[in-house]
Amino acid sequence: MTKELLPLSERKTEPFYGRIWNQLKAFPNGLAEGAKKSPTTSGPAAAALISAGIGCVTMMVTHHFSDADKSKSIENVVWTLGSWIPGSHNPSKLWGNIGSYSGKETTLLVGWLISWVVLSLLWKDKQIKSRTIFFWMFFLFIAATVMSWHPIFPYLPLT
Repeated sequence: MTKELLPLSERKTEPFYGRIWNQLKAFPNGLAEGAKKSPTTSGPAAAALISAGIGCVTMMVTHHFSDADKSKSIENVVWTLGSWIPGSHNPSKLWGNIGSYSGKETTLLVGWLISWVVLSLLWKDKQIKSRTIFFWMFFLFIAATVMSWHPIFPYLPLT
C-alpha cells in the first residue's frame, strides 16, 4: 500500500527519516507536473542567465589588470579584496594558498550579483527574446574564455 493510500494515523507513525526518504523519492514528480500557470515574462530568467556571463567577464578583466601591473599594487588590492575566502593567505606549504585568485573570484561574485539585481529590476516586466538571451550568454562566455587564452594576450605570464 502506498503512502498516499495509508490512513493518516498510520502515516504519522512512520519514522521521520522514512518520511524524508519518501519525500525525496517523490521529488522529480513535482517538477514533471510543472507550474499551473506559465510565466508571462522572460526578463527575470534573462537577467539570471546573462548576469553569469557578466560576472565571468568581470573576473577576466580583473585578472588582466592585476597581471599586467608590473608593480603588483593592483594584484595586492585584488588579493586583499578576496582575503575573506579561506585559503587566500595560507602559510602551509602542504595546503598552499590561492593568492590573488581569491580576489578575482570575489569580483566574479560581486559582478554577477550586482548585474543580476540591476538587470532583474530593468527587465522585471519585459519579454526578452530567447535568441537575444542566447546571443548575450554565448558572447559573454566566449569573451571570458578568449580572455584567458595566452596567445591573444602575450603580456600575461604563463606561470
